[in-house]
Amino acid sequence: MIEYTINMKKLNEEIRTGQLKQVYLLCGEEAYLRRQYRDRIKKALMGDGDLMNLHCFEGKGIVPGEVIDLAQTMPFLAERRVLVIENSGFFKKGGEELAVYLDAPSPTAFFLFVEPEIDKRSKLYKAVSAKGRIIECKTPDEATLKRWVVELLARDGKRITQRDLDFFLEKTGTDMENIRGEVEKLVCYCMDRDVVTAQDIEEICVRQVGSRIFDMVEAVADKRQRQAMELYYDLLTLKEPPMRILFLIARQFNLLLQVKELKNKGYDANTIGAKTGLAGFIARKYVSQASKFKEAELRKALADCVETEEAVKTGRMNDVMSVELLIVKRSM
Repeated sequence: MIEYTINMKKLNEEIRTGQLKQVYLLCGEEAYLRRQYRDRIKKALMGDGDLMNLHCFEGKGIVPGEVIDLAQTMPFLAERRVLVIENSGFFKKGGEELAVYLDAPSPTAFFLFVEPEIDKRSKLYKAVSAKGRIIECKTPDEATLKRWVVELLARDGKRITQRDLDFFLEKTGTDMENIRGEVEKLVCYCMDRDVVTAQDIEEICVRQVGSRIFDMVEAVADKRQRQAMELYYDLLTLKEPPMRILFLIARQFNLLLQVKELKNKGYDANTIGAKTGLAGFIARKYVSQASKFKEAELRKALADCVETEEAVKTGRMNDVMSVELLIVKRSM
């Protein structure tokens, strides 16, 4: 986290001063941050209005040789030729040719790579690390997310209490693009009122699939079978595939098992969140939910998930019914 903060500060300083690196890589799970910094870096490299020297590539079918040929071409009436390469997969496979080129690129060629997944052992990653700057766009911590939401609301003259802010994030999850969209909906919904309330959030914000799965497992833990089934049918109505629901249920039980084990070792919620990749306010909810299960129950629930998947893949049972039976079994 410290290295991430330092790199972000350095990047912001480079954008502000115009002292830009020849190669940038934006990677990590937070798509909103990747897009925001992609646009900022691209604008800093290009200036306003210069599209003739900008080349954008996207997807798995990019040919490295064509990128290199463009990089070798002198820019037209400008200092730089900018090449933006997104979602190429080159940082996992196929980027060796570009890695060799980046060892001694044309001084007028500037590269911006944007990739959700990378392999730090790849030659291209090492080449970018040696020549430019790598920014991992991670999901911000709880405090940062809360400040950001408060700032978004304040731009439109809105306020929110700490308690209702917690409720908002519990409902939206930590995806920044989703949060931004839900804030916009709240601003429009509240109109002339300057305080956003829990009732507003309940009425206008969409509960994410992950939150619904959490509620379903909570109902299973409390043996509220009817509510668990209603949540399952709601997800089916929303066109969520049964096997994806099964995957998310299994993921939930797996996380709860990790949380349970860490709690038994004496770790607090913040440390558990850091070790499991959960935001602090979410980790606290997981600690509470995990306390409702015995460790053996969680291990058996994971085994049941594996058996359910096998039953579907071998054709012994259809997907909708198999997940339904799993929920019934675990909530009895």
